[in-house]
Amino acid sequence: MFFVYIIFSETLDVYYKGFTTNLEERILYHNSGRSNYTSKASDWILVYSRSYEIKKEALLEEKRLKKLNRDSIKKLINNLEVQV
Repeated sequence: MFFVYIIFSETLDVYYKGFTTNLEERILYHNSGRSNYTSKASDWILVYSRSYEIKKEALLEEKRLKKLNRDSIKKLINNLEVQV
């Protein structure tokens, strides 16, 4: 299984988009300071994730997410909250 995800740091007020095969481990990785980009904070929380069986599809979705602006990311997250 492949995952595309968005995490958010309240400290930095930043969204980070990524791809992984182990979502829980990847969040721990970001919060432990081992990732260059996310090492400035340790309060990263998962705000969006989607799973894929095909790696290519997940990578295409990650690429699409990385192009989204802040307002589009918030809309995506808010739409998920409404549907739950």
